[in-house]
Amino acid sequence: MIATLEKPRFETMTPIDFTLPPSLEARVPPEARGLARDEVRLLVSYRQDDRMVDASFRDLPQFLETGDLVVVNDSATLPAALSALRSDGSRLALHLSAQLAPGRWVVEPRHVSVQEGETVSLPGRAAATFLAPYEGSSRLWLASFEVAGTIHQYLSQWGRPITYSYVQDEWPIEMYQTVFARRPGSAEMPSAGRAFSPLVIDALEAKGIDIATITLHTGVSSLEEHEPPYEEWFDVPATTAETVAAARARGSRVVAVGTTVVRALESASDEYGRVRPASGWTDLIVTPERGVRSAESLLTGFHEPRASHLAMLEAFAGR
Repeated sequence: MIATLEKPRFETMTPIDFTLPPSLEARVPPEARGLARDEVRLLVSYRQDDRMVDASFRDLPQFLETGDLVVVNDSATLPAALSALRSDGSRLALHLSAQLAPGRWVVEPRHVSVQEGETVSLPGRAAATFLAPYEGSSRLWLASFEVAGTIHQYLSQWGRPITYSYVQDEWPIEMYQTVFARRPGSAEMPSAGRAFSPLVIDALEAKGIDIATITLHTGVSSLEEHEPPYEEWFDVPATTAETVAAARARGSRVVAVGTTVVRALESASDEYGRVRPASGWTDLIVTPERGVRSAESLLTGFHEPRASHLAMLEAFAGR
């Protein structure tokens, strides 16, 4: 299925803009600062009275109730950045975003113009050919790949995690995986789940808080051009749909871990918020005007100014 429920024109939205001082950007993972994954800070916002509480992520179970359901994304991050060589001898950075079919991907050639039919050489005697611009984007392309073995095997040998200019140094792919990662496919980490650790999971389970999984393979970030989120592949299994229904029936909260989880659950839900088993491609954009029907709470990372994810956050918390 492809979910297109009440899809708005992204450019008509009023973006949330603010100043993010460079000194406050997280340029290295917490481990590089001597912290465990679950020792990052947690800001808890109560919508009823706008009360906010500063806490540590390890405190998360304290803010949830027995019977609540935490839904996480089990997509694993690919080392989706490659270095390519053009016919004129120049190099370009190539980011893989989403796999459409065997050997066929949506890709981003970084900060360069390419031509239809242009073929670039890749490490390991592989090649990629740019087929056509990706509809609705000024910087993404459809491309075909010729590699030995599967593309995942190829990327594990030659690829690197996608990073951006604010990130200092290179970090191994393990730094870009969550504890829930099971199904490879994301170009960039479903980062809201990164702070979870076995310690936090055990504490949640000890309190009677269930954990269920969906899969949504994230594409490349849309922050730089302020474009709407691209179509992404998702899967809401029957077991998760049933677990969500049971939580709603007993009056417990559904806590979505990340905007990817919300997008998947909303794409699988009807107008009453009833989540059904579903899988396929979704281009759904969650906005304050549309609202959120499938979850009561959202656990999310910090987002850049004007990021499209902020529209979903506003749908939960208000402007």
